Amino acid sequence: MVVQGPQSLFFHRILQGLSGFCVILYITAAAASFHFQIMMKPVRFLLAVPLLLVALLAARPAFSAEVLTWEDCLREAGQHHPDLMSASESVRQAEAQRKIVRSGLLPAVNAEVGGSRSGSSGELPSSGSWSYAVTARQLLYDGSKTSRLVDESSENIRTSRYSADAVSSATRLSLRTAFVELLKAQQLVSLTWEIADKRKQNLRLIDLRYKAGREHRGSLSKAHADLAQAEFEVVQAKRNLELSQFRLGTVLGRESFVPLAVAGEFTVTEQTGTLPDFERIVKENPSYRMMVSRKEASRYSLEAARNAFMPELSLTTAVGRSAFDRWPSEEVDWQVGVNLAVPVYGGGSGRAAAEKARAAMHQLAADEKSGYLSLSRALQDSWKELRDAVDNVSVSKKYLDAAVERARIADAQYSAGLVSFNEWIIIEDNLVSSKKSYLNARADMLLAEAKWTRAKGGTLEIR
Repeated sequence: MVVQGPQSLFFHRILQGLSGFCVILYITAAAASFHFQIMMKPVRFLLAVPLLLVALLAARPAFSAEVLTWEDCLREAGQHHPDLMSASESVRQAEAQRKIVRSGLLPAVNAEVGGSRSGSSGELPSSGSWSYAVTARQLLYDGSKTSRLVDESSENIRTSRYSADAVSSATRLSLRTAFVELLKAQQLVSLTWEIADKRKQNLRLIDLRYKAGREHRGSLSKAHADLAQAEFEVVQAKRNLELSQFRLGTVLGRESFVPLAVAGEFTVTEQTGTLPDFERIVKENPSYRMMVSRKEASRYSLEAARNAFMPELSLTTAVGRSAFDRWPSEEVDWQVGVNLAVPVYGGGSGRAAAEKARAAMHQLAADEKSGYLSLSRALQDSWKELRDAVDNVSVSKKYLDAAVERARIADAQYSAGLVSFNEWIIIEDNLVSSKKSYLNARADMLLAEAKWTRAKGGTLEIR
């Protein structure tokens, strides 16, 4: 059984419960009756046991699809979709990389201990020596090169987070598309059954008129063909329903297939009466913010490359003892020093690195501008498509209302012989087409809203 919505599912479960309850009552009454007859008619009781088992199996609740709302889909996809998990791990990598770079600003402490012992096969005693040392190094100045690298890594964290939001936005579009397709597939199964039932009624009417000599064979053949087409579309709709269920399951991150059903309405929440602030929406898009963050990271990288020519000053200290033969040592050696390293010539690698960083920054600046223009176009296109889709639903509804009224009048006229078969069947076909068009228009409206949300950069967290 196909669940078409929350109301259909509600009545379906009520009917299942009532049928199961009736079967259980029947079993109970039968068991009580047999209880009084066991002693007198044991053979009849034994024969009734299989009937009781069959009734118990019949009382089991029928299998139904798992019903999901849009909120359920958002929640499950946010927890299990592999693309989101991958993006989250990318953020963790960027955070760990920042800690690695920042460690260059902190003291580095090392401890060493060692010993050796030597001897010979002669009568000379063996001898040994021991050593230990604790060393530390602290960077004092490097022209802010390491600080700029820390700033770059911090900006890379923001970039990875914006990238994760962009992945979430793309996942939301895929999820919404799969949700709407399944919602449409459920409605289409119901609609094709309705059309097939109407075609059967038409065939019976035309068959009676044909047998009465009031219709020719061509009209009867057309009715048979219409019924065959309607029955094929029922089967096709069921196949499409199964495919839509599978697609939604994969977008949810499920590895195994289970029958699914969705509960929702063909309504949009976006207000199309007022013009939105396109510039603000584009600048808040995570894809655009990601490009801006990449450009800022490249600027820090350029500053770090320029500071590579600056001298590096560091403080070093050491405490320990080397080459002593008794443990613990009675004496301790210590050392404190300042090291200054000045880059003199590196074969031009430093200058080339700075030029590379400058070119990368200019490239990312151009990418930012191109991305802004591309996002602006996509936003305008999706806004126009959304408004067209909303208006198209209203137009399709009017066509459907007109087709229903024309079909009602034409049915009465055809039964009374006031219109010909050709005129009547055209109106019938137009009714079928209008019903399908109205369903497609409502589904397209939901998809247009999903694309508009994607163009705005809406993530799974936005309900």
